[in-house]
Amino acid sequence: MLFWDVDISQTDMDKYPSFFVQRVLEYGKWSDWNILVNYYGKEKIVNICMNLRSLDPVCLSYICAISNTKKEDYRCYRIAQSNPTHWNS
Repeated sequence: MLFWDVDISQTDMDKYPSFFVQRVLEYGKWSDWNILVNYYGKEKIVNICMNLRSLDPVCLSYICAISNTKKEDYRCYRIAQSNPTHWNS
């Protein structure tokens, strides 16, 4: 279940789109992704992702590939670059 930590009946996809987009990208199945694209549209999903503070690197690469955008355009990438760690994880 994608939303194990919230009461899904109390959530609103229009009020919290970034929560839904990030959760589906990082933990969802292909069918979940299709529901998301049908609901928000690819352009809105890309815009939401550009403003996320964190996003799994694989998910970021996928969004860049399907939208023909650069990683540097995404807030999560810029934040990661400005906060380097001692070890690659």
